[in-house]
Amino acid sequence: MSEIIRMYEILPSDTKTIRGWQGHKKEKKWFYCNTGSFIVNLMELDDFEAPSKNLEPNRFILEAKQPSVLEVSGGYATAFKAQEEDSKLIVFSNFSLDASKNDDFRFPLDFWNGEW
Repeated sequence: MSEIIRMYEILPSDTKTIRGWQGHKKEKKWFYCNTGSFIVNLMELDDFEAPSKNLEPNRFILEAKQPSVLEVSGGYATAFKAQEEDSKLIVFSNFSLDASKNDDFRFPLDFWNGEW
């Protein structure tokens, strides 16, 4: 865990809200669900300024009852949503908050189709 500089917890208010698409060119993140479960869609971007709309996401399920960590390298965008009420997702990052803000790319939620 020597790469990790910061961590934070995401506690969605419901199971309907999808959070994303957010990408980083260089920042690496690790996602760990410590309560409930989440669907995470992961998109490898071909261009950060004008990505293709034809890209297909990879879908992952993170569950507290089956602990695992999803590592997401720079070059990807993520979108996720809780599957259960009171779910919690811990995110670890190798960038400080200021550095992350300078490497942050956001895309409309309907830009790509994720399986929810």
